[in-house]
Amino acid sequence: MATRRIFFSRLAMDAHIGILEHELRTTQPLHVDAEFDVNVTQQVHDQRLYTVLDYRLLRNAIVEECTQTHVNLLETLSEQVVDRLLRDFPDVCRVKIRISKPLAFSDCEAVGIEVERKRQ
Repeated sequence: MATRRIFFSRLAMDAHIGILEHELRTTQPLHVDAEFDVNVTQQVHDQRLYTVLDYRLLRNAIVEECTQTHVNLLETLSEQVVDRLLRDFPDVCRVKIRISKPLAFSDCEAVGIEVERKRQ
């Protein structure tokens, strides 16, 4: 089966994330990079959005999952995002998510977690 790759680069949002005392009091910025391999089930028709996976829906799911509640660990959040994307989007056959905290350390650009999973 043919696939099509959708990706996001540095999707930025503020989220309640972290286990340290100062992280529990306020939001902090997150950056999300994501790749999705999507099964191509029909030919693209330029005037019919339903012939493709609307990437706005993927973006909305990522933002909602990252901002709906406080999560202590990036590892937990990354797994939750991947679980949601595979559950809500049956045409997605592979997800690769990288969630990073750009302000975690002053001596590096960011620190984060990357998870990749294929549909079983």
